[in-house]
Amino acid sequence: MTGATGTGTAGAGAPDAVRLARARLTRIVEPGWEAAARWLREFGAVETVRRIDAAAADEEAEPLPGVRAERWAGLLARARDAPPPERDLARAAERGARFVCPGDVEWPGQLDDLGDARPLGLWVRGGPSLRMWALRSVAVVGSRACTDYGVRMGASLGAGLAERGWVVVSGGAYGVDAAAHRGALGATGATIAVLACGIDRIYPRGHTQLIDRIAEQGLVVAELPPGEHPTPSRFILRNRVIAALTRGTVVVEAAYRSGALGTARWAQRLGRHAMGVPGPATSTVSAGVHELLRKEGVLVTDAAEVVELVGEMGELAPERRGPVLARDLLPPHAARVLAALPGRGAGTVAQIARGAGTSEDDTIGRLYELRSLGFVERHGDGWQLTRQSVEPVFPEGGVP
Repeated sequence: MTGATGTGTAGAGAPDAVRLARARLTRIVEPGWEAAARWLREFGAVETVRRIDAAAADEEAEPLPGVRAERWAGLLARARDAPPPERDLARAAERGARFVCPGDVEWPGQLDDLGDARPLGLWVRGGPSLRMWALRSVAVVGSRACTDYGVRMGASLGAGLAERGWVVVSGGAYGVDAAAHRGALGATGATIAVLACGIDRIYPRGHTQLIDRIAEQGLVVAELPPGEHPTPSRFILRNRVIAALTRGTVVVEAAYRSGALGTARWAQRLGRHAMGVPGPATSTVSAGVHELLRKEGVLVTDAAEVVELVGEMGELAPERRGPVLARDLLPPHAARVLAALPGRGAGTVAQIARGAGTSEDDTIGRLYELRSLGFVERHGDGWQLTRQSVEPVFPEGGVP
């Protein structure tokens, strides 16, 4: 796939001072905080950090604009406790990770669609180029407490998308996320895990081997610096990155309050495709997906339908159809005569002609035509159906 072999270029693009400043800010401010984005626009990353550090050393210094006193005090406390950014970069490098920020060659431009909610930068573990992989990626997310059906669908979508050259993006959590990652890995495909914690702090702990395997075969991404732990709000904020990185989001099993629906809402807000896999109408685990589909979400059932929506022109899913019966291929007049035969036993020519609404002479001609095709048999003065007239020519879901 395009970009699958591209390697990340940590440090290419943004000046070192800007990189260090942004890396430090990931220690001080929470992801997606719009006030910090406004500071960066007005003062730049280096000057913003200088002012925060100056205020941390002298609490009488004037705070940056647009922040409440208690929030400002919290930022200063973080600034005092935060290690130097050089230490974070070295710690990340020990885990084979790098810090990618706006201005770098590897920075995915679609993240800029988040506006003031854009990440300050991303800590990236793995060899491929994040920018190249994100260009052809799809998010597959869903419930942690999913059913066997959710696991099967998540894995099937992950494998199917990977086989078609798409990168599968998810959150590395239990349930649907893990199934999607494993499906892509099992197909020897590309997958990205976006974490809600530091790049070196795997959560959930039970996924240590999975995340390590993703880092070997794909990419692991985090907004938070090394060592940071996840919180409920950080999981929610992480979802905007998943939505912005990808061309569309597929939700597999999600209750009404599922965080996966938040990813779909972000996708819609950003002009991306929001898709859902339906489940049983009585399933509470699929209730949120069904609500999404009742509104602006698009129903999908497999990878081919996802690619038809997010892919290039001409990447169409196969036409879906039920079983094709041999009788469906008959011309209309012959089909009417065939339909007039009784379901059981034999019928006379007169009876069949009345049912078909045609003459007896025409009926006789059609019956002999149908007999030559194997649809009917003659028994004395009567005619009856053969097995061929009701058996499918093509199996359920097949195409001629």
